[in-house]
Amino acid sequence: MRLDITLYILAGLLFLVTIVSLVTQLIAEAERPLWVVATVVLGILSIGVGYSQRPKTEAQACQPAVPIPQTTMPETQATTMEAPKEEKAVAPMETPVMKEAPIVTTPVTAAIELTQVKGIGEKRAAQLKALGINSVGELANASVNTIAEKLKISPKIVDKWVASAKELVK
Repeated sequence: MRLDITLYILAGLLFLVTIVSLVTQLIAEAERPLWVVATVVLGILSIGVGYSQRPKTEAQACQPAVPIPQTTMPETQATTMEAPKEEKAVAPMETPVMKEAPIVTTPVTAAIELTQVKGIGEKRAAQLKALGINSVGELANASVNTIAEKLKISPKIVDKWVASAKELVK
């Protein structure tokens, strides 16, 4: 069962307990104890937390975590927006002929930034770029000991970076 639904049910039960206790107190003309207020506050809190735990909408779920590189669109034959100088007999409408455009592809590893590797922030990415490691693919193939010596950090940390980079490259 989803967490948001569970929290909504909990809020409903808390409000039900509050209503029942208020009705019985009104009939008996008794004082309102503090726990009645506490159940209302907990009910409102449950609704708020349940709302924050709801699943993403389809539009949010379809957004890629990594931006997809744009490819060029195929070009059509020359078309201009200028009006013709002379009007000629109107010929039947022809479909524009599509030129064969080269498919521009970029490797997936080029789209992945070094900062997406677990444990690498902006400063470390700049340091790695200064060493000549500009992409996740290059980091995945780099020597752990060489990077560790040049950055003066533990090889264990660099090993984790390389392992994470290899996972991203897959």
